[in-house]
Amino acid sequence: MPQSPLDTRVPAVLLRIDRNPFHHGTLGAVRSLGRAGVDVHVIADSTGSPVSASRFVTRLHPPPRPGADPADIAAVLLRVAARVERPAVLIPMDDAGAIAVSRLRAELAPAYLLPQQPCHVPELVADKAELAALCAAADVPHPVTLVPESADQAASAAWRLGLPVVAKWSRPWLLPAASGLRSTVVVRSSQEARDLYLRTDEAGSRLLLQTFLPPGPDRDWFFHGYADRSGTLAAGGPGRKLCAWPRGAGLTAVGEWTDNPQVGAHAERLADSLGYRGVFDLDFRRCGTTGAYHLLDFNPRPGAQFRLFADAAGLDVVRAQHLDLTHRPLPVRAPQPGRAFVVENYAPLAALRPSRRNRELAWHAHDDIAPGRAMWGLWGAHVARRLLGRLPRPGTAGVTGERPRVVRQSPPPPPSLTGLPGLTGAAGPTPTEPTDDERASRC
Repeated sequence: MPQSPLDTRVPAVLLRIDRNPFHHGTLGAVRSLGRAGVDVHVIADSTGSPVSASRFVTRLHPPPRPGADPADIAAVLLRVAARVERPAVLIPMDDAGAIAVSRLRAELAPAYLLPQQPCHVPELVADKAELAALCAAADVPHPVTLVPESADQAASAAWRLGLPVVAKWSRPWLLPAASGLRSTVVVRSSQEARDLYLRTDEAGSRLLLQTFLPPGPDRDWFFHGYADRSGTLAAGGPGRKLCAWPRGAGLTAVGEWTDNPQVGAHAERLADSLGYRGVFDLDFRRCGTTGAYHLLDFNPRPGAQFRLFADAAGLDVVRAQHLDLTHRPLPVRAPQPGRAFVVENYAPLAALRPSRRNRELAWHAHDDIAPGRAMWGLWGAHVARRLLGRLPRPGTAGVTGERPRVVRQSPPPPPSLTGLPGLTGAAGPTPTEPTDDERASRC
């Protein structure tokens, strides 16, 4: 970025609370800032993580304990700040970190450079129960969403929305790691919705039921952006998922920067209505019937595939934040439609195919080889553990490798609930789905 070099006197601190050793977005941020000459400190669990092998990491620091309260998170951040000894640009890499930093802004501000925005905004947009109202206020399409207040209401709402439906926990960052609960699942019967609601106390937040928008070709889109001090979207762009992991409902395994004025207009209008400042990541799904792009998620931090949107000037959302918060001019945006991004462990076949396009791999880089090598070793061990865990044990059902099939018949329609929209639908057959690792091998 010769026209707007980063201020290398100002270090960067990346915060990741979630224990995910394969978070390639953290490595992307390390490389983006490190290649520009910035000292990069990483607060994350480095145990078994390829990120720790990167030559661009200045120093690794232990993260807050799982489930840490704001005071504990503040103590960790201030301890790191004392070691860094200079004000640093702080970039949370997950929702829990972004929310904690926004709450602690007054306490952290002397030691860290942070975007200027109301402290409640990151928590507001990350809460999926609040997102529908925010979208309505900004005139951005959003799937019909209901918040049941009882197990009976959950069962009735699932039927009325039209099975299958999407079930989400409003604050997924609160889910206990050992609970087995997922932030988002597809519910195929009223009984499943009822059973899920009964785990509300365990989940730590409200259950939402949402109209299911089927996946399909050219339907999954996203937008990564950086809103600068004036609120202008100064970096990023729209992209589409060519392959997801898990298939049809997961993270981007293969993505492409693709012009989409509608998605861009939705992103700009929503960020403006919120007075949002900083990095954000939006997920959209296009309705196959109406063609409308519905916002599914608003993440107040860099998305894992943010490096897809490194433009011709070398600007991505992470570099944009460093430039903006150090009062350096941002270069004029130079989009690169057609640029591709591939996550090798989730889409190995796509990574092996020759590409004539401008493409970046999540793990492998010619100037930083060690993380890619470490990833394959760790990923192989991870897949082996998963496969071994599925082998039948002596004395249990399925010793021959088969599991008894449970067929659950949908119950008759329950009584309607006051205030529920009159949507109808029928439950279809529940197919036998491939495992996550089998899905990944097909990309």
